[in-house]
Amino acid sequence: MVEDLGITEEVLKENLMFGTDKPGDTMSIAMRKEDARSYFGTIPPDLSVTSRARGADWLYTFLMTFYLDPSRPFGVNNLQFKGVAMPHVLWELQGLQKAVTEKETLPNGNAVERITHLELETEGQQTPEIYAQTVQDLVNFLVYLGEPVQLKRYTIGSWVILYLLVFLGIAYLLKKEYWKDVH
Repeated sequence: MVEDLGITEEVLKENLMFGTDKPGDTMSIAMRKEDARSYFGTIPPDLSVTSRARGADWLYTFLMTFYLDPSRPFGVNNLQFKGVAMPHVLWELQGLQKAVTEKETLPNGNAVERITHLELETEGQQTPEIYAQTVQDLVNFLVYLGEPVQLKRYTIGSWVILYLLVFLGIAYLLKKEYWKDVH
């Protein structure tokens, strides 16, 4: 797995592992489930599993679209996942965004406010371009972490499809040979 990331085992141990961890161990969070439930009201999602279930594009958009919402317990909401019970953990890097709304009248005459886009209200430690690259790198790592054998599985799948196509040709020729006297 270390080779897949393009780093040496020494770099892995020095920068990404703590205490008694060993290469190949699964990652776990430091927060206990009971603490998470009391802090957030629910256990935070495992974003590596979310990346497998919803895809990298969904996760990227999720991490990019937090905005200020004083009505929420943590003061932020998300365009991708309305009412999410997760704080914006990358706010120091991105800064805080505010929602820019526009009034729209529906065909039935009701007026609603729709969010048209997000604007940066307070600057973060990174520029918007660098933050977008940081989120892209993070999402790519979470996708990899969710299924590290994905590339090998795709390679094996290609070989299986090739085998089935060859077998289909052989089966067709065999069928022609068996049925040549009947037709």
